[in-house]
Amino acid sequence: MHDELVKLLHEAKQDLSAARDERTFEELRIKYLGRKGLLPTIMKKVASAPPEERPALGKLANQVKQDLTNLFDQAFGTARSAETTRVETLDVTLPGRKPSRGHLHPITQARLEICDIFERMGFEVVEGPDIELDYYNFEALNIPKDHPARDMQDTFYISDNVVLRTHTSPIQIRVMEKQSPPVRIVAPGAAYRCDSDVTHTPMFHQVEGLLVDRGVTFGDLKGTLTAFVHQMFGLDTELRFRPSFFPFTEPSAEVDIRCVRCKGAGCRVCSNTGWLEILGSGMVDPAVYDFVGYDPEEFSGFAFGMGIERVTMLKYGIDDIRLFFENDVRFLSQF
Repeated sequence: MHDELVKLLHEAKQDLSAARDERTFEELRIKYLGRKGLLPTIMKKVASAPPEERPALGKLANQVKQDLTNLFDQAFGTARSAETTRVETLDVTLPGRKPSRGHLHPITQARLEICDIFERMGFEVVEGPDIELDYYNFEALNIPKDHPARDMQDTFYISDNVVLRTHTSPIQIRVMEKQSPPVRIVAPGAAYRCDSDVTHTPMFHQVEGLLVDRGVTFGDLKGTLTAFVHQMFGLDTELRFRPSFFPFTEPSAEVDIRCVRCKGAGCRVCSNTGWLEILGSGMVDPAVYDFVGYDPEEFSGFAFGMGIERVTMLKYGIDDIRLFFENDVRFLSQF
């Protein structure tokens, strides 16, 4: 038994010297020190040895076990160190990898461009809460609770008097409550309506604008929006003002541009009309001034609003609004 223990230690050292990876070391550890390994098997025989030999054999067996344990611990440490060095070593002779650069989402790009155009005209960019009181979202905009225009909004109600804003027009009321004329603002932000198809999403983005001062006319509205369209879509873009209805403006008008696809000849995009609607506008209804304490005999103004997704779709020829929200890198990387 003494010779078996000495031979076992010698063989273990030879096997360890030939091993090169942690997996092999673990297999050898199980072979020699595992519960059914070679050393435990020999140590069980100590009990059957003659009584006078047991102390010496037991001492030798424990010494062999301690030596093997130290050898395996040392081997594991060396293997881990070598693996760490292999993984973490930096080869400075390799060519560098240039990190990919991100860019702004096309809707964000369009929003910034729209706001930049109006800022150059003297408008200030303001923001407001996405969760809005019914008062600011509807009533102060001349849309009382029994007004049929509420049916046009497809509203998400949080409670009877709290909603997810259906447009960014409530910001105009909040600004007018705190500020005396002149007021020149644009209010970009998210809006929410119960609507979803290829041209509508439950969440979308708008830019609403407001200008209130003395002597503001419909001609000022037309001039401002014409300048915007020409800067956004090009100087050769034709546009027209078409009578419409909005509860908070009177008179009201939709603004159309010549179809960007067919240039007015008629196609599927423009429903063969040759025109595409891009925004709504009008002179602020005097009834709105009553809510903010402005004198309609002294001040007049105009307001307008546009969907940023729609402007972006027209500018870049995109025919499905859902592409903006699917996060397909192949689509987004084009912008």
